[in-house]
Amino acid sequence: MKRLVALIVAILFVFAVSSVAIAQEKPGVKPAEPAKPAAKPADAPKAEQKKAEKAKVKQVTGEVAAVDAAANSITVKGKKAEVKMTADAKLIADVKVGDKVTAKYTVQDGKNVAKSVKKAVAKADKPKADAKPKADAKPAEKPKADVKPSAEPAKKP
Repeated sequence: MKRLVALIVAILFVFAVSSVAIAQEKPGVKPAEPAKPAAKPADAPKAEQKKAEKAKVKQVTGEVAAVDAAANSITVKGKKAEVKMTADAKLIADVKVGDKVTAKYTVQDGKNVAKSVKKAVAKADKPKADAKPKADAKPAEKPKADVKPSAEPAKKP
């Protein structure tokens, strides 16, 4: 009997909730559409793409494959690909083919423009900060065992 009453109450609850939802809808009236943003000019997506490209600074680390001082360009062969970029004469003045460099660049108007070019310091040239001169190594001496007299005198047989 309790189950039947609970079932009837549940069915009435579902009808009550659905009738309220149906009452709110008016036939023939369409719900209001959200306002559309103002149309952007056709150049807007291209301008946004250029801004995004300018903001991204890319980096390539590798060996210098080519240096063209006349055109102020440098080609760095990275792990994935070769990157050719234009740079100021100051940036590439001391860079030679075969040097290991790390170059940071951006893409402007479809061209790679170097922002910085730094030579990687060779391991042999790096000074070691923790390097200490080695002292003459002496063999380790064994410490002498301390002999302590016991508190009890030795017994004679």
